[in-house]
Amino acid sequence: MKVALVGASGNAGSRLLQELSDRNHTVTAIARNPERIADLPGVTAMSADLADTPAFVTAITGHDAVISALPFHTTDADTLIAAVQASGVSRYLVVGGAGSLKLPSGERVIDQPDFPDAYRPEASAGVAFLAKLKSTQGLEWTFLSPSAEFVPGNRTGVFRLSEDDLLVTEHGSRISFEDFAVAMVDELESPRHIRRRFTVGY
Repeated sequence: MKVALVGASGNAGSRLLQELSDRNHTVTAIARNPERIADLPGVTAMSADLADTPAFVTAITGHDAVISALPFHTTDADTLIAAVQASGVSRYLVVGGAGSLKLPSGERVIDQPDFPDAYRPEASAGVAFLAKLKSTQGLEWTFLSPSAEFVPGNRTGVFRLSEDDLLVTEHGSRISFEDFAVAMVDELESPRHIRRRFTVGY
């Protein structure tokens, strides 16, 4: 597939870029600082800023799918989603957050009294972004939430999937950037969660 990856130089984005390249996809890797994007087979790095919306739309037009791996609290959801719609690309995958996932009590992770204040702005913006997607027409979107701990690690290819429930083991709730990328590219290649959110964890 021909994929536009937005935020390709970040923690999640760089692992997604590696996974897409390893699986022989053709990737337009978009970042504000394209010199930070890894030189990989099938990858073309380019600079595009959502603040220049017409240029951004041009950059993602003509792809089979768009994947965004941008921080929610510094991204205008309305502008980004509208830009994807304007590009004519219908398949849109989003690196999500864990804040909106549910605990066994039915309460959301973000609503717990011990939820760290430092993460609240990003988590709240992620909750709002998912709500915006759910009300958006004309996009085949997928929002993939990581587990509570989203950290560097190994690519094992061994993990569990769920829909809205936080995945937890006796060791806590965790997924590596590398295995998150596997789950995301699996969904790209074999869609199972069109217009839905799902989550991945050990």
